[in-house]
Amino acid sequence: MRVLITSSLYPTPGAPKVVGGAEIFVRRIADGLLKNGDTVEVGRAASLPEQAMETVNGIEVYSAPVKNIYRPFTGQRSAPARGLWHVMEDWCGSADLVADRINAFRPDVLHSNNLSGLTTAVWKVAAEMNVPVLHTLHDYYLTCPRCSRFSKGKTCEHTCMSCRLLTINRRGATKYLRGVVGVSQRILDIHLETGLFADTELRKVIPHASTMPVSAPSRHAPGPVLILGFIGRLTEEKGIYNLVKAFAYLPHDRVRLVIAGVADAQIQQELRAMAPKANIEFLGFVEPEKFYRQIDVVVIPPIWEEPGPLVVADAQAARKPFLGTQFGGIPEAVERGAVGWLTAPDPKSLADSILRIMSKPEELAAMVGRLAEKNDHRTFTDVITEYRDAFEHLSRRKQ
Repeated sequence: MRVLITSSLYPTPGAPKVVGGAEIFVRRIADGLLKNGDTVEVGRAASLPEQAMETVNGIEVYSAPVKNIYRPFTGQRSAPARGLWHVMEDWCGSADLVADRINAFRPDVLHSNNLSGLTTAVWKVAAEMNVPVLHTLHDYYLTCPRCSRFSKGKTCEHTCMSCRLLTINRRGATKYLRGVVGVSQRILDIHLETGLFADTELRKVIPHASTMPVSAPSRHAPGPVLILGFIGRLTEEKGIYNLVKAFAYLPHDRVRLVIAGVADAQIQQELRAMAPKANIEFLGFVEPEKFYRQIDVVVIPPIWEEPGPLVVADAQAARKPFLGTQFGGIPEAVERGAVGWLTAPDPKSLADSILRIMSKPEELAAMVGRLAEKNDHRTFTDVITEYRDAFEHLSRRKQ
């Protein structure tokens, strides 16, 4: 099968930027399809002027010039600049790179992912050239210019009028899709509730899986100090502020927080000021395997509808229980058998949940035991198989 993949970002040596889990996923699925024997090309938004094609792991990666006032993911901008950017983004009607690659590569299917900088024009071009399009929902680009449905410190329960106006063309472009995949049922449902994808032929959920090797079973019991870990972007919606504030309620000699993620001196200072006596260690950027070896419990505390955090899958592969908030795809993971606890996202509730874990070592030991005995880990091979099934379904019904 020949698959053309598009994504706002796709990390390569010439453009290594990673913002979140979506671009990690796209890199994983491209590599997985190639190993499966498929032929893959990637189109992304250019992060540099006149960015050259790169070949990485046998995959040709092309970069499309961004037809806007600045390239996405390049730092903070003023509110007027952001507003103008979104207006221009919503009305972009061409995708020359995708048209060129379809002519040259002749894909059986276009698999689109995050769209900032590329726009829904990639769908229109592919559909007009008789290439079926399957889109994976990693964010809320189609209903929210911020892509997060998060504003003023909380998740948005409804789509406001400004978001409706700024995304009107994006939502209308969904008519070009033949298939849509949610990385969780929650992200798919939110889009369905807004009226999107009513006529889309294929709608399904394909949850994430880890590409980390599954750790050897271990029944190692936590020591006298419980070590909690957070890995990811240190931003408000990810819940890191609430988590650190929770440590102000906890006995600092009995619990430690290990944070893996890019944090400059100012961010570290701000976080430490929220719980001055807390035992906090900043690891910076580290490989996930190294992070998981250092902790007893992973904390996943988002305060937005996190679509499908990769950290849940990685934690299970590392055989570590997690404490997660009741947002996005996290409760679904527990329903599917992921081992962990759920909690409310505010600092006091987080602190109370952590105190319960500390006060019930037998419960934590049972969690660790369940993970040690778990042999039915979902793998990324399963993810590849499910996507290939979807691609083949759409390709067979190609008009």
